[in-house]
Amino acid sequence: IDKPAGMVVHPACGHFTGTLVHGLLYLFQNLPGATEDVRPGLVHRIDKATSGLLVVARTPAAQAVLVRALAEREVGREYLALCLGVLTGGGTIDEPIGRHRTQRTKMTVRGDGREAITHYRIEQRYRAHTLLRVQLETGRTHQIRVHLAHIGYPIVGDPLYGGRRRLPAGASPTVIDALAQFCRQALHAARLSFEHPSNGRELSFEAPIPTDFRDLLATLAAEAQS
Repeated sequence: IDKPAGMVVHPACGHFTGTLVHGLLYLFQNLPGATEDVRPGLVHRIDKATSGLLVVARTPAAQAVLVRALAEREVGREYLALCLGVLTGGGTIDEPIGRHRTQRTKMTVRGDGREAITHYRIEQRYRAHTLLRVQLETGRTHQIRVHLAHIGYPIVGDPLYGGRRRLPAGASPTVIDALAQFCRQALHAARLSFEHPSNGRELSFEAPIPTDFRDLLATLAAEAQS
């Protein structure tokens, strides 16, 4: 499924209707766990403000195989993330993540957290931003957002980990306006690959960058070339 930004994946506190799961149950009433689970068929999830790909299982057998593959790191997940700041090279962030001790809606890097590994490489540099292609080796809550903020390059538009909205020094009015109009985190689940749970065939999917994200990148590129 190519989820649009702004859609909550499953019911939770404050989101009791209109979620992706509600739509799935409307189309497929027999999803595994549909009668007793608030997350029927889900193999993994992405944040409300993140756009892009996630996989949903139609049968209990498929769900079991895919969940196991995800746990064994056999599912390829690649994201595009626009960060504040200009990175000089790619790398790997290997820092454990756990619940923030005082701000319970946040995750944070902490020594007693769960293993979390994020690989990233530079896709494009701009004057004051960097577009990264990020691969997840593990799948902790908010992992990419937490890790990139931890190394000092928070995702553009991230209200939870980006701190107070910052505008790059010397930015043109066009860029300032584009950043102000972009009202979500600049994170997109661009690629997803896994083996078919029944026949083992390798499957690979790509989701195009949404219009709002693409327009912001075009504005940054135009400024970088001027």
